[in-house]
Formats: sequence, structure tokens, C-alpha cells
Amino acid sequence: MDGLKFLYKSAAGRVFLKALCAPALSKACGCFLDSPLSHFLIKSFVEKNNIDISEYHTDGIKTFNQFFRRKIKDGARPFDQDTNALCAPCDGLLSAWKISDDGGTVIPVKQSQYTIERLLQSKELGAQYNGGLCLVFRLCVDNYHRYAYADGGKKSANVFIPGRLHTVRPIALETLPVFVENAREYTTIESPVFGTLVQMEVGAMLVGRIVNFEQEAVVARGAEKGFFEYGGSTIILLVKKGAANVRDDIAANSAAGIETPVKMGQRVGSARAV
Repeated sequence: MDGLKFLYKSAAGRVFLKALCAPALSKACGCFLDSPLSHFLIKSFVEKNNIDISEYHTDGIKTFNQFFRRKIKDGARPFDQDTNALCAPCDGLLSAWKISDDGGTVIPVKQSQYTIERLLQSKELGAQYNGGLCLVFRLCVDNYHRYAYADGGKKSANVFIPGRLHTVRPIALETLPVFVENAREYTTIESPVFGTLVQMEVGAMLVGRIVNFEQEAVVARGAEKGFFEYGGSTIILLVKKGAANVRDDIAANSAAGIETPVKMGQRVGSARAV
């Protein structure tokens, strides 16, 4: 039995899981990964995950977390220039789900269902997305862990929701409604093309920090929004009913329980014609 299966599928494992998912452990790990003592971890991390470091700025990196939040070189993640293109705000594995018309429930294949109201902890805001789309971008440790605004417009202040820090790997998603249990932060963006979007960052096991740069502001499409520190992480994009369609291949893959690899700035859908 591998480690995650032990933690999520056995009674003994769930005892350890409670401690591993606690924010205090994540904070302690983060302190170590912020220190120069963590630098020795970088080489093996790069080799194990086949990371092409030629894409990134790596000068002056002294700690593992500095490497993990490394910046990519200019031009490596261009946003699709068609303003009607719905673009990925990050690198990751994408699944797209329809939100139910009544109750706002998301029912992913082989994963625990949840409601948008519970996700946002807001009945009023959650109800606005009934019948819309829920796009889930699951970042793996080898992905680029900085992220951008999916579209431009006036953004609200960031809303932080405290919680635990489960892994976002499939074995946990099958067992628990991870996205409504984990610590997370979201903002709304008043897009001139897609209406009011919700863009949410979800922390994960050993991810103690979600770092967003701005509070209320007018933001540009594709501008850097923030970054995650160590671990797998997730970005969720909520789109109101009728505002957009996802690509046919993404819709078909999602219906079959298959995640689609995407890069930040890549078109994943389009504004729905009126």
C-alpha cells in the first residue's frame, strides 16, 4: 500500500492524516523550505520531475521555495490574443464541469461532489453560478506555480477561507470534498467579455502559503496574479451560465474522467455567442 492510499483508505492512516493536513505542519515545513538549509533539495527535485530549467530565471536562488516560485522567462507563456478566448490562468491538468441549475452542485467523475455555496461559503454569490461552469486546474509539483488573471477588469478584494490542507491528488478527491475543506482564497473579476468570474486558489498538503499580489484593483488579462509555494495546488475558475463554452476535447475528456494538460495562456474555451 503506497503512502497516500494508506492515509486516505485505511483507519490507521486517517489518524496520521489529521496531523499531516494541519496548517501548523505546513507552516513548519514552509519555514524550513524558506531557509538556505533547503537548497540541497533543488537538484534532486529537478531531476526527479524532469524540469527544464532553461525556461526559468534561476540566478540568485538560495532556498527551495525560491526555486519553487521561480519566474518563467518572458514570452514562454503567451496569452491567446483573441479577447473572446477563455484562457488557462495557470499550467495544470484541467477538468471542466457543469454546475447544476438548482442547488449549484458540481458532480465530477470519480470524485466527491460539492456545492458552489460551500466552496465560496456564500449562498448569495454561489447562487449566481447555478447552471454555469466550474473549471478545475490541478497543478502538479513539476508545473509552473505562478498564475495569472484569466481575464481583465475590476477585481474585488481577496477573500480567504481557512481550512485544512489535504493533497489534491485524485485519491483524496475520490474520498473527500477536498476543495470545500482546504484553505483557499478567491476574488471576483468583472470581465467585459465573460461577465463576473470567480478565480480561486486552493492550498494543498504542505502548501501553507497562497500569495496574491493585489487587493481591489483594475487588472489586466494575463497579468501575474500571484504564486503558490511548495506542493501540488489547484485553481478553480467559475463562469456564469451562458457566458462561455469549453473546448470540445476538454468537455469530452472531463466527461470520461480524464484531465487535459494545459499551459498558462492557452485557450481552453470561448465566449458563447449571443
